[in-house]
Amino acid sequence: MKELEKLQRKIIRCSRCPRLVEWREQVAHEKVRRFADQQYWGKPIPSFGDPEAQLLLVGLAPAAHGGNRTGRMFTGDESGNWLFRALHKAGFVNHPHSVDRNDGLRLRDCYITATARCAPPLNKLLPEEIANCRPYLLREIEFLRNVRVVVGLGKVGFDAALNAYRDIGRITFAARPKFAHAAHYTVNGLTFVASFHPSQQNTFTGRLTEAMLDRVFAMAGEMLVHK
Repeated sequence: MKELEKLQRKIIRCSRCPRLVEWREQVAHEKVRRFADQQYWGKPIPSFGDPEAQLLLVGLAPAAHGGNRTGRMFTGDESGNWLFRALHKAGFVNHPHSVDRNDGLRLRDCYITATARCAPPLNKLLPEEIANCRPYLLREIEFLRNVRVVVGLGKVGFDAALNAYRDIGRITFAARPKFAHAAHYTVNGLTFVASFHPSQQNTFTGRLTEAMLDRVFAMAGEMLVHK
C-alpha cells in the first residue's frame, strides 16, 4: 500500500524529539560489546506487516539494542523472541525467530506498530514524546482499513491504541476500558485486547508467562474467525 510506504519513509526521517534523537544516535555509536561488530540502525523504526491486516499490535517503543540496532520492531531482543513465538503459534507469522530485518520473517493478517518509534532512555517516554509521535499512529490506522482486533502491548500501548481510534472518530466510550492482562472490550465494532508487554521486566519476574501471552493471540485469532 503506497500510503503506508510513504508514511514509513517519513517516519524514518523524523527528528521531532531532541532527547530521543540524541539517545538513539549515542547508543548506535557506542553499541554494546556483544554487538560491537554490527552497524546499528540508529533511526526511527518503521512499522511493518500486512497492509490488509485484521489484527493490529500497538507496542511501546523500540529497544536500544533491539529495534534500534536491527531497524525492525521487536527484532533482535528477548521481547521480540517472546512475541514472535506467540504469534507463530497463533498463525500470524511464518516463523518464530526474530534476528534481523532481512531474516525472512513475514506477518500474516497482522500489522505491528508502536506508540513511539525511537528508543527512549530507560525505556521511559515523556508525555510530549508520545504526543509528537501520535500523528504517525493516527495516519497508520486510517490506512489500515481492515483492522478488527487491536492488541495493546502494555498499558502505554493499550492506551495509545484507544486514544488513537477515539481521536480519528472510529470509537467513543463513556467509561474508559481498563487495562488488565487478557481483558477485551468491543467498542463500535472494534475489539481491543490488553496484554502485559513481553519485556524482560515482566518475563523474568514471571508476571508474564508464555502461556499467558499465547492466550492473548489465540483469543485474537478466535475473535477474527467468529467476527
